[in-house]
Amino acid sequence: MDLAPLRPWDDFFPGAERFSKPEFGDLTKWNNRVISNLIFYQTNYFVVALVVFLIVGFLNPFGMFLGGAVVSLVFAGSVWAGENKPTIKNFKKKNPTLFVIGVMATSYFVLSLFGGVMVFIFGITFPLLLILIHASLRQRNMKNRLENKIEDVGLKKTPMGMIMDLLDQQEEKMNKIQDFIENKLQ
Repeated sequence: MDLAPLRPWDDFFPGAERFSKPEFGDLTKWNNRVISNLIFYQTNYFVVALVVFLIVGFLNPFGMFLGGAVVSLVFAGSVWAGENKPTIKNFKKKNPTLFVIGVMATSYFVLSLFGGVMVFIFGITFPLLLILIHASLRQRNMKNRLENKIEDVGLKKTPMGMIMDLLDQQEEKMNKIQDFIENKLQ
């Protein structure tokens, strides 16, 4: 497994001209943009999430540990159920956003039993919201697309690529490469 490089911060936050509203009417395009940005900027997203985790963890270490443990267990259980139950696997593949929302909602209800709701909201959900907003608004560039094609082929395997595999978000790899090459040759 390769760790993706930390992208320069001026590329991560380049200015308003590289951000645009996603096409809400075309969920496939929006999903592709989010997945591409998640793979390309994965190390930057990890750093942003880590900073928020550390701030919240410093303020409430036990609540943060409990929240992280609950979300990890619920996510692992959901992935296991998704791999072993055809109905859940089909739902996960067709509705990845709803699947993740379901994991987060289940985690919320489990944490509410322990009283750690606020730590969960700010320590775990807030960084995910920031990442989703950035990945939705940040336009892809040529380097981003090329890196994603390399990841799709399997020449390079990164942590985010493995997570996308678990969520069944990697499409047919050879078809993507063929489409990419055909588009560039036209």
